[in-house]
This record gives sequence, C-alpha cells and structure tokens, in this order.
Amino acid sequence: MASTIVAIATASGISSISIIRVSGDLSLTLAKKVSKKENIQPRYAHLTPLYNQENALIDEAILIYFKNPYSFTGEDIVEFQCHGGMIVAQEILETLLAYGARLAEPGEFSKRAFLNGKIDLTKAEAIAKLIEAKSVDVAKILAKQLKGDLKLFIDESREAMLRATAYAEVMIDYAEEDMPEDILASILIQLDALLAKMEKIVDASHRRKGLIEGFRVAIIGKPNVGKSSLLNGLLAYERAIVSDIAGTTRDTIEEQVRIGSHIIRLIDTAGIRDARDSIEKIGVERSLESVAEADVVIALFDSSRPFDEEDAKILEILKSTKNKEIIVALNKSDLENSFDLEKLKRYHPIEVSAKHNFKNLTEKLESLFDNIGQDEELMLISARQIDAVLKTKQAIMEAKEPLLKGELEFFSYHLQDAVSALGSISKPYDSEEILDKMFGEFCLGK
Repeated sequence: MASTIVAIATASGISSISIIRVSGDLSLTLAKKVSKKENIQPRYAHLTPLYNQENALIDEAILIYFKNPYSFTGEDIVEFQCHGGMIVAQEILETLLAYGARLAEPGEFSKRAFLNGKIDLTKAEAIAKLIEAKSVDVAKILAKQLKGDLKLFIDESREAMLRATAYAEVMIDYAEEDMPEDILASILIQLDALLAKMEKIVDASHRRKGLIEGFRVAIIGKPNVGKSSLLNGLLAYERAIVSDIAGTTRDTIEEQVRIGSHIIRLIDTAGIRDARDSIEKIGVERSLESVAEADVVIALFDSSRPFDEEDAKILEILKSTKNKEIIVALNKSDLENSFDLEKLKRYHPIEVSAKHNFKNLTEKLESLFDNIGQDEELMLISARQIDAVLKTKQAIMEAKEPLLKGELEFFSYHLQDAVSALGSISKPYDSEEILDKMFGEFCLGK
C-alpha cells in the first residue's frame, strides 16, 4: 500500500484561503478524524469544523473528498480549504501528519498521477510550466499541451516510424517476393518530412523559450547614454543610481518588468568602453556576457552628442551579434540632435527620451514578443523534451544511410532507437531515478 501524502498546495503568505491536499488510501480516514464527520459524500463541498489531536478547534473550513479513481492522482484525495495565512494551514498539516500521513515530496502528487495513468509526461511538464508562465501567450501554448497536442504529434510520429519499420521487416522476411518498387522511396519521403517537422519544432522552441522563462532584454551602450534612466523609467521607480558621472553603473542590474502580457527580465549593464580600472573592466566583461545571454539587445545611443569611437565600439558589438533581436534607440530625443543618423541607418533606430517618453520602445518590445508568441508551431517546453527530439532526429538520419544502401536490418535497428527516443517524451522507459529527478523540480503540493 502506498503511503498517504499531504502538503500545503497554496503559496506561503497571507491570502483569503489556503489549501491542504491529501492523497492515498488513508485520506478519507484522516478527513473523518480531523472533521469528526462520519458521512463524507464524494465531490461535495462540506463546510465543517476541523479539530487537532487535542480536540481543539482549528478552523471552520471546506472539505472536499475525491474518490479514486476519479481524482487528479487516481487515488483517494481530500482537500481542505481553510482561511488563509500559514498558522491555520500549518496546524491542519501537522494534525494530518500526526494521524499518519507523511509530508509529500516536491512533485509527488503529479508523479502519482503519472504512475497511475492519469496523465503522461507531456501533461505533467505542461502543468509545472503553467505555474511558472511569464506570458499569456505561453499559457495558451501550455493549455494546448494539456489538451494533448504534443502527445498527438508524438503518437503520430511514432506510428509513422513504426510503419516504416514494419515495411522494412516485411521486405527482409519476403526478400524473394515481388514487392512494390516505390516502398523505399515512400519511406524516405516520410522520414524527410518528419525530420523537417522536428527541425521546425526545435527551432520554434528555442526561439520561444523566453515565453516561459521570461525574455532577457539587455540594455547596452557607452557610459552616460541613459541606460540606468531607461531602466528606472521602465520599472517606474528609481532602481539604479543615475548621475552625470560616466561609469556610475559598474555591474549589471537585473529586474523583472511587465511589457504588455509578458514578464521580461530587464538587464542594465555597465557602460562599454576601454576600462580605466580593474573593477570597471569586470563590469564591461559582464556587460558583454549579458549581450551573449540576452534574447533581445537594446543598444542605446545619445542623440545629443556626435558619434564617437565609443559609439563605434557598440556598433561593432551589434555587427558581431548573431541570432538575436536588436533594437537601436536614440536617447535624449527631447534635446537638439547632434548624431550622425547614417551610422545606424541599417538598424532603423527609434527615438526615445529615457526620462520623458519611451512609449515607442515599449510598443516595439510588446509587438516583438507578441509575434514570437503567435507562432503556430508546437513547442517543446523543457530541455528534456528538446534533447529527446534531437536524439530522435539523429537516429533517423543514421537510419537513412543504410536505407539508401538497402541494408534494411541496420535501418530497422536505428529507427527503433528513434521510436524509443521520441516515446520518452510522454512515457519514458528509464529508471525511477530519472522520474524522481524530473518531478523533483515541481513545486511542493503539486
């Protein structure tokens, strides 16, 4: 018999309600002990007093019993919805532990749902990422995964590869019989189409990773162009120190801000120039690291000053930056322009005033993130899923070579590897340790 687990399912802090979730064979027994009720109807909200071991009243709360297998985990589940705040919820939790439940490990409720066949791993990971979602767009993508869109792609792809393997096995077994001449060509066409589809999905997943984690947006420029003023303006409070002294910002500053329906990670960097001391040199190095790690780079130039060697250095960095979105902004648009606009013509610069008006910058960022979110391609939402698809692609490419040579035994062998790799996204054939590691990244009570 599996142990009965319990955890507080809501985030810590003051709120209107807190939820304590129990799953396992003893759930109903524990609910009766805590509530002193003998008749608890499944899927019915019972308003009832709750008592501790000393029979002292803890709270009046909602109790809901979900009888197996009609529950999230497939086991008996009881949820207690008590008044918010950690004191009441903690006392209910301690009472349930004293009556024989044990504290759930992170992700254990979802792990039990998977092991009991209530969800597959595509849904489990979608649940975990939905909690962390940094935009409305990714919430919609994850909702599709909860409906089974990714699982459908996996099942259809596995079916296509199994069908190709079956054709190969038939040709091996009946090599002396007359077989249609176009079978090998047909298999090759199907595999090429599958490879192209996987390539698109992997590319889209890398491009849209920021929808889940929050897009990293680095603000770069030479010293004293207004990077910190822009950061403060976007955050709507004085987060970074601003002064007329060049080099005031010596290290990167990272904060979260909402742009449209997206939460982004905004990074203010030290001014990039030939460093004048060892500390400034470290700051410049970190600025360049931020550019390398960013999804979007905002290059800020001072339109009130002429283009100089330090601006040229920023321009060189932009030219060497690959596979990133670059926004070039001319700051201090409220002052007289002294900048050579021809230098930045290829980047279609926009004018901003970090202290007064940067609406066109936020609109450009919002449009950029919205366009990424509207990509209709399926999305792989974890490094594990991406790795599985890459292994599948590699196995298919290794299978194509013996197929072209007519070495069908080797073709079948490699294609079976591809089937196994792709199937691991929804139903891995790996050890319990792998599952423990994956579900251990979930939050407590989920």
